[in-house]
Amino acid sequence: MRRGSVLHLVRPAPTFVPSYVAALQRGWSPDNTRATAAAEELAELRENEASFLAGMEDREAKGPPVKMPDGSFVPRLPGIRRWLWDGEFAGSIGFRWQPGSTALPPYCLGHIGYAVVPWKAGRGYATEALRLILPEAKALKMPFVEITTDPSNIASQRVIEHNGGVLHEEFTTPVQHGTTRALRYRIFL
Repeated sequence: MRRGSVLHLVRPAPTFVPSYVAALQRGWSPDNTRATAAAEELAELRENEASFLAGMEDREAKGPPVKMPDGSFVPRLPGIRRWLWDGEFAGSIGFRWQPGSTALPPYCLGHIGYAVVPWKAGRGYATEALRLILPEAKALKMPFVEITTDPSNIASQRVIEHNGGVLHEEFTTPVQHGTTRALRYRIFL
């Protein structure tokens, strides 16, 4: 992270919503696999901000099914989402799990996913956000977390490796994700 930059992970709350909305309106998306994700989140916020924010902390998987990149829906896993904050919205990181297991269903590619707004790229924010969310996994007694990335996404590979990630396997994503090549890393806690 650059000197002078202070990044925090914040629980999504009304105070932070205007900056989050501005990022969505500017073209950023919390999901790089679905082109409609930003518009869907804006619509959810307009419809019921309180419900949207409550869904960012769903440790019991009570929320609705999750829409996949192919348009299908799958059961929700317990999970949390935090926003990267440096005085304004800078990105998002999420952690999901299955209680009592490190295993994930085939449609869920990894325990952690993150996205930094492009106008704040190159500041080390993804690396720091990943470092900051790992204690959440450790608190759930997870021995490791898995994170996947595209083989061409060198920046994401570096983020994972800077946090102790080791390449576990190269695999083909399931049909919901387009049957493409991907890399699966593990970070041991």
